Amino acid sequence: MARRFSAPYQSEPVSSLASWARNLAVFSVVAVLVSILIVRQGFLEMQPALATFFGALACAILSILVGLAAFVAIWQNGSRGMSRILLALLIDAVVLGYPAYLAVQYRKLPPIHDITTDPIDPPRFDALARLRTGDGANTAVYAGLYSAEQQRLAYPDIETVELDVPVQRAYEVTLQLVTKRKWLVIDERAPQLPRRTGRIEAVARTPIMGFREDISIRITPDGEESRVDIRSSSRYFESDLGSNAARVTKLIEDINAAVDNAKPATPKKPQAPAKGQAKTVKK
Repeated sequence: MARRFSAPYQSEPVSSLASWARNLAVFSVVAVLVSILIVRQGFLEMQPALATFFGALACAILSILVGLAAFVAIWQNGSRGMSRILLALLIDAVVLGYPAYLAVQYRKLPPIHDITTDPIDPPRFDALARLRTGDGANTAVYAGLYSAEQQRLAYPDIETVELDVPVQRAYEVTLQLVTKRKWLVIDERAPQLPRRTGRIEAVARTPIMGFREDISIRITPDGEESRVDIRSSSRYFESDLGSNAARVTKLIEDINAAVDNAKPATPKKPQAPAKGQAKTVKK
């Protein structure tokens, strides 16, 4: 009877550290997804969601450390498990990549969370004020002069939108853009007589975690023209990592573009004949 031999690489055991590195990486992904689901669906308060999220990041970091230890063990004793280590490192890079980018942004951007085109008289949160009273939520009152100065230095282009269209048209354009973005409109009041100021209050979400950021828009008449002021404020956290400024800047650009594109083309005036040019006489 012939004797069967196993391949040399199959006789070596799989490194337990490599398996732990992979398992920790997979667990970190699951924990991140659970934390995102908690925030978006509002199952629990913000603190448990953040605890889950940071716990997931800690597991990803621990997975990297265990993976490095497994690599050293494999190098020394020749055990198997390199594929598990590489898979763990790939998962850890995906989990930690975006938070690492946010950490860089946190160091670069000012620690403010309330952005407005009019820091002297910012649009108020009326309907939204009731939603900003939970544990850890930021107040509905504007952040103040310190925030305004930090905003001026970091985002000098954020200013009141001045439009050469009536206030009703400015309100309609703005509301269409808010609806197009699928923000949750909490309250909207058209500029009707005798009150001629239009207001829109809505809630937006950050792209990944879905943190709520509140928006208040005020549309006021300026003679035959109109002015649009925007305020965007994070409901939680002292620093928004630039999300509110990006939202306000993009909305300003879209409002200006929508109004400009809707203007009727100005007919060209016939040019007067140049001096010395003979006029054609019809017979």
